[in-house]
Amino acid sequence: MIHFKIYKSVNQLPNSWDALPTPDFFLKTPFLKALEQSCPKNIQTNYVAVFKEDLLVGIAIIQRVEMYIDDVFRKTSDNALKRFEKAIIAKIVRGNALVVGNLMHTGQHGLFFNTEVLKQATYLEAIFKAIDALTIKIKKDYKKNIRIVCFKDYFETDSIHKNQDLFIKNHLYKVQVQPNMVLDIPETWNTFEDYAFALQKKYRRRYKTAVKKAQNITKKELSLVDIDSASSQLYTLYLCVSDNAKVNSFVLCNKHFFNLKKELKDNFRLFGYYLNEELVGFYTLILNNEVLETYFLGYNPELQHTNQLYLNMLYDMLNFGVDNRFKRVVYARTAMEIKSSIGAKPHTMHIFMKHTNNFIANSLLKFIVKTLNPIKMWEERHPFK
Repeated sequence: MIHFKIYKSVNQLPNSWDALPTPDFFLKTPFLKALEQSCPKNIQTNYVAVFKEDLLVGIAIIQRVEMYIDDVFRKTSDNALKRFEKAIIAKIVRGNALVVGNLMHTGQHGLFFNTEVLKQATYLEAIFKAIDALTIKIKKDYKKNIRIVCFKDYFETDSIHKNQDLFIKNHLYKVQVQPNMVLDIPETWNTFEDYAFALQKKYRRRYKTAVKKAQNITKKELSLVDIDSASSQLYTLYLCVSDNAKVNSFVLCNKHFFNLKKELKDNFRLFGYYLNEELVGFYTLILNNEVLETYFLGYNPELQHTNQLYLNMLYDMLNFGVDNRFKRVVYARTAMEIKSSIGAKPHTMHIFMKHTNNFIANSLLKFIVKTLNPIKMWEERHPFK
């Protein structure tokens, strides 16, 4: 018999949770504990365990997200069309959503089941029942209706697409979103010089120019104590980048990086950029087994262009990946053209979503997604020989 349990805290999870053979570090309790300690104030995480009799055979992360339009839209145009779009979205989106996955990170980091003992369709049916149970619970405890349900970020190769009939049955529609930018590292790259040698002359010159512009920047990895001491500067720099985004569905808490370092230890790395001993930028990495995941970053926008801070961060992330023998670097879905220029390739992603109001048409949902997560026109670069 297949059944499920919903937990509100990592401390409640069964001991068998981490024993499941998932390679995804984002589903392990150290990361989940750090996330629980420093989640944005509008996100609450629920942990779903799927059992076959008494055996844990699957897990899921389902986040309740309180969507308020002033938090979603940051700096946006005030022209009439934009105001009209914003007004429509405010009426439809405002309220509570259930997101299967981690809204704070690009990629499918919300589902895992043991394929040897459970069929995917059976597992997904249990997840849909858990969503229904959460919807009822939230209505009872918080007097809030769930307005949107979303399964996020699946590559075209993900097996979940084989069960589209199940999503259709539950009135969820498949929508394409911005691609995830991924750079696969060839086994022949033993040092970063191997990467530089693989570049065409134009892009090798670009790399060297970026390095030269940052020659006055001192780079340093920060320890837990360092992160604690620099927490206010780190948070200010993070906000400089986050607040500049036109759309953002959350704001990190100011202890987020400290909590991740405390719980993840060497699996979370934070590197600072200093100019005249002042912290002017930083980037973070999460070591996800053979995959290097780029995480949040920040920088002083007044110093960004003259020192090419962002471009140097992208190169340094890859340098770390090459030196530490990772198979790929996941650069996520922002600034796609510049990431393409260093060698990352776009991988198409889809989400499944529905509005609980049956009068909200599929076409209107697609409009919302395209507005909140627009697929931008950009030119893919091909930097390698």
